[in-house]
Amino acid sequence: MKRYKFIIILIGFVLALGACDVTDTVPEDAITDLNFWKKTDDLKLYANNFYTTLSSPSQWLDNTSDNCVTNSPDNRLFNNITVPGSGGGWAIGNWSNIRNVNYFLSHYQTVEGDEQEIAHYVGEIRFFRAHEYFNKVKTFGDVPWLDKDLTTTDEELLFNSRDPRKFVIDKVIEDLEFAALNLKLPQDVENGRLHKFAALQLLARVCLYEGTWMKYRNLGGWEAYLEIAATASKQIMDEGNYAIVKGNAPYMFDDYPLFYRQQFIQEDLTSNQECVLPRIYVKDKLMHGLSRQVNETGWGISKDFIESFVCVDGLPIALSPLYQGDDSLQLEMTNRDPRLRNMVDNKNLPYYLDGSRPISYPATTVAVNECPTGYMASKFRDPVPAQNEANQTTYDWYVFRYAEVLLIYAEAKAELGTISQTDLDLSINMLRERLDEPGVFEMGRLSLNPAEDPLALVDGQPRYGYAISPLLYEIRRERRIELAFEGFRWDDICRWNAGVLIENPKTMLGMVVNEDVVERYKNLFGGTDQFEGRSFYEFTDWDGADKKLLKVYANSSRTWDDKLYLNPLPTDQLSLNPNLTQNPGWN
Repeated sequence: MKRYKFIIILIGFVLALGACDVTDTVPEDAITDLNFWKKTDDLKLYANNFYTTLSSPSQWLDNTSDNCVTNSPDNRLFNNITVPGSGGGWAIGNWSNIRNVNYFLSHYQTVEGDEQEIAHYVGEIRFFRAHEYFNKVKTFGDVPWLDKDLTTTDEELLFNSRDPRKFVIDKVIEDLEFAALNLKLPQDVENGRLHKFAALQLLARVCLYEGTWMKYRNLGGWEAYLEIAATASKQIMDEGNYAIVKGNAPYMFDDYPLFYRQQFIQEDLTSNQECVLPRIYVKDKLMHGLSRQVNETGWGISKDFIESFVCVDGLPIALSPLYQGDDSLQLEMTNRDPRLRNMVDNKNLPYYLDGSRPISYPATTVAVNECPTGYMASKFRDPVPAQNEANQTTYDWYVFRYAEVLLIYAEAKAELGTISQTDLDLSINMLRERLDEPGVFEMGRLSLNPAEDPLALVDGQPRYGYAISPLLYEIRRERRIELAFEGFRWDDICRWNAGVLIENPKTMLGMVVNEDVVERYKNLFGGTDQFEGRSFYEFTDWDGADKKLLKVYANSSRTWDDKLYLNPLPTDQLSLNPNLTQNPGWN
């Protein structure tokens, strides 16, 4: 039974506050600066408004990446973005959250109450400012740092130039370090409310992003950021009492446990040790629609992503004797990392229930408007019928998940060159341990010196556009798989300076289609040829076999342009403020 002590978000209520002229009388039912900034509950009420900016359920989080193939070409990946005349993430409304957090920081000092309680809410607000600015840096690079409540008379600040991203990120780190120092522990706050370890996790995320962004662009000083990332993540590991959870699914097919997927359709995450911070949903009070929507997306998983899953011996498919090939989806999933059959629709993954009996689709649709690649993402699909009514999903959502902490730690240590086998056992191999099926297999663990994957080369060139060690390659693989469809992949591509990943044709292609596959689908779909009218990409694959892969686009080639790492500024803002300059490549 889900506990009902959770945060109710009040949107726009407090943020309508404005500066008041001096007056002798304030109406009793009016909320103004004169009667608001009095008690700690005022601070809490104000901070509540920013919780809507945190991660929330969505089926689109990895759409722009090499993991997914949308049924129409993605504008960014196909370089079809144009410079906007206005808006584009730089409009007045896009800066309102920063204005509002600064308004809080210039007004809270009149509140009377417990100093620790006040400091906690100041920590929340500085967390949200950091979160907002981190997103702006990822989007635009250099941005103006504003730390005061601006008015129309602040012309110098209003028409200032952009501050260097390093300066802004250092300010973000200051905010997060303050938040981590002043936010309470999880057990001392309401469920779903920010706490110390949530701040540390965002700090680790920011520093991993910026440290690798700098390293792979040959910018000096990257080591300091990765040191912070490693230290912050290790503090969570040591002090946070979190764990990788291996829970049993109530609905599954015999011999096909769902240790991984079950974590993402948990009705209540508030007591789940893998959840650092949940977004809480309650039936008939606050619900979402993700369980239904994940199978109505109009996109499919890419062949490239499917091939990234290792076999249960821990070896990549090009090296493992356990790999059975890809002549059918069932063969493709045999002996593979169980996360593959936990997140991709297949006959052993419950799709819905007949009473309490799990039912699956014998074959995934290949309709272009439903699943154009034949690989359907079902990581967030709950088979319980009530969860699949329109906007009636009630399972909680991870805002921060402990698995990310372990992945940050491993990657930061590997990038710094200080990683040990003990570090791997405390991080990557904890994720692998969850996948063990006692009496059947033990998932292969990662060692300091893994074999080099032949598929690290694409057409003879390094997959990432540059060479990395086999260990770092495997850590990146683990991150891609563990965090799939949670909204991390595009950020990873950007920070690694690895846009060339999307040039690989397999990032635009789907399943193998051969005579047996066509006949099987005919038999399952009443004799109708499901592939009639579809196009195929024919080639000789890495294993020497001639294959036809399902095409989604007429042209299965694209060329990366480095300008796409950042968004362009709208032209109206460049005209209004002559001190602003356009991002590289967008002039």
